[in-house]
Amino acid sequence: MNSIDSVTLEVADPTAAARFSSDAFGLDRDRLRLRASDAPTSGFRGFTLSLVMSQPGDVDALHRAALDAGATQLKPAEKSLWGYGGVVQAPDGTVWQLVTSSKKNSGPVTRTVDEIVLLLGVEDVKATKQFYVGRGLTVGKSFGGRYVEFAGEPGSVKLSLYKRKALAKVAGVPAEGSGSHRVVMESAVGPFTDPDGFVCEAPERKPDEDE
Repeated sequence: MNSIDSVTLEVADPTAAARFSSDAFGLDRDRLRLRASDAPTSGFRGFTLSLVMSQPGDVDALHRAALDAGATQLKPAEKSLWGYGGVVQAPDGTVWQLVTSSKKNSGPVTRTVDEIVLLLGVEDVKATKQFYVGRGLTVGKSFGGRYVEFAGEPGSVKLSLYKRKALAKVAGVPAEGSGSHRVVMESAVGPFTDPDGFVCEAPERKPDEDE
């Protein structure tokens, strides 16, 4: 099954961003990568990264860790119709949703991340869904022109599509923004640039693969 193997955040200071990622979320470099970029960007970059956890206590633990590491709170962690979660913005500008579908704790609190989801805010969900299907991704869930979730291999980054304005509302930021998205996907279905300007690169070949 084709998947998004990893996500690269383009940041002004990779060292500082790596420190934040480690202190706040403890994420491994297999799925979240960083590289330097000074590409102009302003306002909402059109995407969020969601860290999905098992229970509210886990969300609270990551939420506190993110704020302690220098993040800005966009939405406090609280219950909602769909579960429990909050939103923070990292010092590098990336918007992170910290969420769980559970409303009650069922075990000891940990900082374990069960799943990483890249949500792209797009203008036309149906058209963009067809674009990705045409490049080999498989739809897991689809709710008309509002939301699409693609299936993926275990351990991959789950890709989802949402209306840009709706995603900005979820994130707690104005929908306006321009310039670079400052995020790049990596997948065997790349390279390409989608209708909203999001870039996917093919995995780099290792030396022994060129033999």
